[in-house]
Amino acid sequence: MKPARLIAIGRLKPGPEAALFAQYNARLRPPLAVTELPEARGGAAEVRRREAAAILAALPEAALLIALDLGGTAPTSEALATLAERWEAAARPLCFVIGGAEGLDPTVLDRAAHRLSLGPLTWPHFLVRGLLAEQWYRVQAIRGGHPYHRAWRPG
Repeated sequence: MKPARLIAIGRLKPGPEAALFAQYNARLRPPLAVTELPEARGGAAEVRRREAAAILAALPEAALLIALDLGGTAPTSEALATLAERWEAAARPLCFVIGGAEGLDPTVLDRAAHRLSLGPLTWPHFLVRGLLAEQWYRVQAIRGGHPYHRAWRPG
C-alpha cells in the first residue's frame, strides 16, 4: 500500500487514546503520516469554517480526501479493503480527515471523495484516530491474507 496521511484537528496528548493510535500505527506498513492542526475558537459555525480552511490548506495537491463523518457510509472491514484498492488505484495521495469537536464543515465534506463512518455511534474525535488506525491495519491484513482478520461471524 502507498503511504496515507491523517489530517486531524487537535493535538493528541499522552494517554490511552494516544497509546491506542501508536499501537496500531506502528503495525502499519507504511504508518499513517499525521498532521495535527490546532482547534479553532469561537462559535460552532466559525470553528468549523476556520478548521476547514486549515484542513484544506494542509491537503497535498490532488489529494484523495476521505472524511471521517458520522453521516458517511459504514462499510464492513472487507468492503473497506475493497474501497482501499479503488482509492490506491486512483494514484493520488490518500488523506483521511478527522474534524474537531464541532465536526467537519460542508466545504470539507464537499471536497471529500468519500465520507467514511465508523458506525452510527458518536465517537470522541481523539478516539477515532485509534479506531481508524486499527481498521487501516485490518485492511492491510485482509489485502495481504494475514490471519489478523477473521471473516467468520458467529451464527
